Amino acid sequence: MPKYVYDFTEGNKDLRDLLGGKGANLAEMTNLGLPVPPGFTITTEACRGYLREGGLPAGLAEEVETHLEALEKGMGKRLGAADDPLLVSVRSGAKYSMPGMMETVLNIGLNDESVQGLAAQAGDERFAWDSYRRLIQMFGKTVLGLEGDLFETAIDDVKRRKGVSSDLDLDAADFRGLVDTYKGIVREHTGGDFPSDPREQMRRAVQAVFDSWNAQRAIIYRRQERIPEDLGTAVNIVAMVFGNLGMESGTGVAFTRDPGSGQQGVYGDYLQNAQGEDVVAGIRNTVPLQRLEEIDPASYRRLLEIMKTLEDHYRDLCDIEFTIERGKLWMLQTRVGKRTAAAAFRIATQLVDQGLIDLDEAVGRVSGAQLAQLMFPRFDGGADRRLIAKGMNASPGAAVGRAVFSSERAKELAAEGEDVILVRRETTPDDLAGMIAARGVLTSRGGKTSHAAVVARGMGKTCVCGAEELEVDAKGLRFTAPGGVTVEEGDVISIDGGTGEVFLGEVPVVASPVVEYFEGTGQEHDELVQAVDRLMRHADERRRMAVRANADTPEDAARARRFGAQGIGLCRTEHMFLGDRRKLVEDLILAESPEEQRAALDALEPLQKSDFAGIFEAMDGLPVTIRLIDPPLHEFLPDLTTLSVKIAVAGDDATPRDQRLLAAVKRLHEQNPMLGLRGVRLGLVIPGLFTMQVRAIAEAVAERRAAGGDPRAEIMIPLVSAVQELEGVRDEAERILAETGVDALIGTMIEVPRAALTAGQIAEAARFFSFGTNDLTQMTWGFSRDDVEAAFFSRYLDLGIFGVSPFETIDRSGVGRLMRIAAEEGRATRPDIKLGICGEHGGDPESVHFCHEIGLDYVSCSPFRVPVARLEAGRAALAGGGSDTR
Repeated sequence: MPKYVYDFTEGNKDLRDLLGGKGANLAEMTNLGLPVPPGFTITTEACRGYLREGGLPAGLAEEVETHLEALEKGMGKRLGAADDPLLVSVRSGAKYSMPGMMETVLNIGLNDESVQGLAAQAGDERFAWDSYRRLIQMFGKTVLGLEGDLFETAIDDVKRRKGVSSDLDLDAADFRGLVDTYKGIVREHTGGDFPSDPREQMRRAVQAVFDSWNAQRAIIYRRQERIPEDLGTAVNIVAMVFGNLGMESGTGVAFTRDPGSGQQGVYGDYLQNAQGEDVVAGIRNTVPLQRLEEIDPASYRRLLEIMKTLEDHYRDLCDIEFTIERGKLWMLQTRVGKRTAAAAFRIATQLVDQGLIDLDEAVGRVSGAQLAQLMFPRFDGGADRRLIAKGMNASPGAAVGRAVFSSERAKELAAEGEDVILVRRETTPDDLAGMIAARGVLTSRGGKTSHAAVVARGMGKTCVCGAEELEVDAKGLRFTAPGGVTVEEGDVISIDGGTGEVFLGEVPVVASPVVEYFEGTGQEHDELVQAVDRLMRHADERRRMAVRANADTPEDAARARRFGAQGIGLCRTEHMFLGDRRKLVEDLILAESPEEQRAALDALEPLQKSDFAGIFEAMDGLPVTIRLIDPPLHEFLPDLTTLSVKIAVAGDDATPRDQRLLAAVKRLHEQNPMLGLRGVRLGLVIPGLFTMQVRAIAEAVAERRAAGGDPRAEIMIPLVSAVQELEGVRDEAERILAETGVDALIGTMIEVPRAALTAGQIAEAARFFSFGTNDLTQMTWGFSRDDVEAAFFSRYLDLGIFGVSPFETIDRSGVGRLMRIAAEEGRATRPDIKLGICGEHGGDPESVHFCHEIGLDYVSCSPFRVPVARLEAGRAALAGGGSDTR
């Protein structure tokens, strides 16, 4: 039988898979000799068994009882005893931090008898009844599934009748009355009494924590953060220590460095006479951690010592929860802290300079997603702005959108394409979906360690917390700011997560300093830019894969090169046939004789040559992969309905050209054009089309070489399904290249499932493969990207059919398997074949790691994603092909 329960003295930080992050770190702190309340952890394996079997696994109850009895013996108290009760907390703790997404119940063990013993033990009746009402409130919401507002309304009524605004102004009699009221709420809404048996309280709380793994908000968070669904959560049962034992007690959260900027110092929040959930819930505004030095100097000094010990031990920024019980400091949790993108880069390089980690590990501690956040625009400091409030700079960024006051409304408007700012007094885990949908989050309560701040930082969302000047009326769908400013739902506001400022209306944005750095125009002495530069250089040294760009113009090619692209992996020639050239394509389609067709092609060829010449110049010395024309010809013709109406209205005055166009449109009309006459099929059906393009490429190469340049052309044949298709086009292309004395690689896109499955044959005629994962994904899944993403993808994500859109991240099981087969069979036939990817997946961090894993030579993506791909290619090489991008 497996071991399901571990005492804190038995675990360590490396057992996160089994004990969860919280349990493993409590054990580690215990091993370090730090002041941790005694307790034990129920493993994630027990959770998985519970969820699988629909009940507690065999033997678990007995193990828990054995460890509880040992805890009682060690503490010299019994759980819920009437005279001197032991109380415990029951807290979730998954492998990966999921702040606020799962359940916690404090003060387990209180009932009508033990509350008297607790009061006598502490010499504080108010504290005992406050703890009791907290238990009923948390148990009711967490275990019994009651609405939290039922309890909040009751305590608000008591404060209103007494004429006070803070919980601190309530006395023992008030809390005793609230206990009775809360019990009545439980009875009214569940039909049963609040359980008075301490062991039943604990057992049901453990089950509620297990159940919370599959709560909707936890599921949404896991999908957002790409946390596997099958990990389960551990449960930690910890002897209670009390921060609500008067003003000499309290609770707080500390960071060993600023999670917003990465600067070293003392950062965090403290709340006197409170329990831990009060801080993260943001229901009472905290004081800065530095104030603890005045309130309790001895505890403050000891806390700083422990913070240094933990940072040195974990070699990273640590996020710490602590409680002070009448001058005694207790450590309740530590973890490697979530941080903003800017802080991640700064901290990684700081730790290198301090000798705690090396550059390899530093690169592994930042991610392409964080780099992408740093490339977002920021507010223009020189623009006219109307400042209406200021809060805490909880998570940086510049966010502009319409103010909304509920998670549901945020989701609705975001689905309609609107940018929104979610405005709340304080957020709760139930607001997660709205936070994901919003551009930014603004709260009037809470600090840098509140739920809104922690979750926003983890998701890279702009957040301003604790803007106390704002009166948020969620029911009235408005907030008011000083000076008589009222913002109604739908009004545009702008929030700056770097400064905490809130502006009325839209504030213009400017390029970020990181983008300016990549463009070569940035401030080289900027601390953040220096950190980015240092880690990017090391990633470039370590990566095996090259990074190219998808670019169709000389301007895009030049920008991509500045961003570090090592060539062009996809130049789409069809984009060159639009605009003024569209008529020339129409002439080609309408040609009724070889002479007319030749004339049309002759008119297009010099234009094509000029296109390629500019790109070869911008990418001189680097490979340029040019894809021959791909889309269906009907895309270059007028819309069938529009043209039919035009001719009908014109009647006898309709021009012969319009009539010929209508006939061509009808002739080329296809029910499913993306699976019709396009790509290589066009080159085989319309003689001369591909020939013209290849000749334009060859002549552009020849001219560039004559001018002293070093053009490196690669010709890519699209939509190949069979080697015979490729052979026909390749033979004609090689003839033209030989005529002009130009050498160029000829290869194909692998974007049709049959091509992937017959890659060994196709490699006989191809010198390179480039995976076109956009089409390969469509054809493998059997749906059209243009139609289905808006139609049902959100539902598929809700149902868990997708963990993430297959158009965003490569579907490893399906599309990825086809890619792996093609790579292996292609190399078996032609060992020196060049393998790359040019779909948009080439800039997706997780997909870059997969491309490294299957041995691709390069990835190609849009110019602005090139830095992201460079960084992730380096991380993939250092990780040996695997990655953890959370």
